[in-house]
Amino acid sequence: MDWLRLYDSDNMVRTSRILSIIMVAISVIPMKAQSYPQTDLSNGLLRAKVYLPDIKRGYYRGTRFDWSGVIASLDYKGHSYFGPFFQKFNPDLPDIELGEEVVAGANGAASGPVEEFMSPDGTSLGYLDAKGGDGFCKIGVGILQKPQEPNYSSFQNYKILSSGTWTVRSGGDWIEFVQEVDCGSGYSYVYRKTVRLARNKPEMILEHRLTNTGRKVIETSVYDHNFLVMDQQAPGPDFAVTFPFVPKATANLDGFAEIRGHRLVLLKTLKNDDVFYSPLEGFNGGAKDYKITVENHKTGAGVQISGDQPLAKMVFWSIRTVLAPEAFISMRIEPGRSHKWKYRYRFYTVAPESGR
Repeated sequence: MDWLRLYDSDNMVRTSRILSIIMVAISVIPMKAQSYPQTDLSNGLLRAKVYLPDIKRGYYRGTRFDWSGVIASLDYKGHSYFGPFFQKFNPDLPDIELGEEVVAGANGAASGPVEEFMSPDGTSLGYLDAKGGDGFCKIGVGILQKPQEPNYSSFQNYKILSSGTWTVRSGGDWIEFVQEVDCGSGYSYVYRKTVRLARNKPEMILEHRLTNTGRKVIETSVYDHNFLVMDQQAPGPDFAVTFPFVPKATANLDGFAEIRGHRLVLLKTLKNDDVFYSPLEGFNGGAKDYKITVENHKTGAGVQISGDQPLAKMVFWSIRTVLAPEAFISMRIEPGRSHKWKYRYRFYTVAPESGR
């Protein structure tokens, strides 16, 4: 084909149709089949692929989750722990759609231990004070435009006015992301996040530092969604999730799961449009309660997720392709001060149980 002729007037209609077909095709191609800016990490035991923040070409460009530390894959001893939990991408969807295939919208199409920052009122920095058309701030994303609609939603994909300044440095077993944003209206911050594979250990550490460079106090919570896609196994009785405390579900478990001591056990394999969701209580607010263990007794894959901050909230969510223990922490940062926190992922194997 002579590509120069695409711009001839006689071919404009044909070109428009071709481009439309191409765009539709792109929207239904599995995300893992496409190429995005990324880097490889390894410590000899763990191998991981980490996507890089990029407002034009990045894997994740939604306005819900922090753009740094989105992990495409992580492998240990033949087991896989992270990866896309959806088969198709539709930017027009507000969240996900459970049909013959799992389809994710712009805000939900993430991968790995992604995090979301939320203000105590459930919005984001400066949202309530902003007028329609003005900017407000989402930590880890940037300055977003407030629409005329007054109600905030994590599932709405807001217009990005600025993603601030991102700086990325990396070595063979680590990568550091730094985002600097002046949000206006008194809010400004520097957010630093490092993904590090521990030396000679099957461990991944996520280190954070949020510095308030504005004149207003930053009050926020942050949770790690922990999109665990372990060996591509559907969540079900082969999985067990263990906590240091005895969890108490505050939602009806609807026959999907039950509490057995410190364990949350799924009673049936999730399929079709099954969704399991419940907040969990029972923790006392200490950092010792931030220790979540997930094991698959069919394949033998295990992971323990621990944090160095007190739990503020605990939620468990799962569909047929992914399970997600979501741990929340809270922070209040005065102007000129910083808050640091850390998560540690310890990957291991257990002997698969016969008959599973």
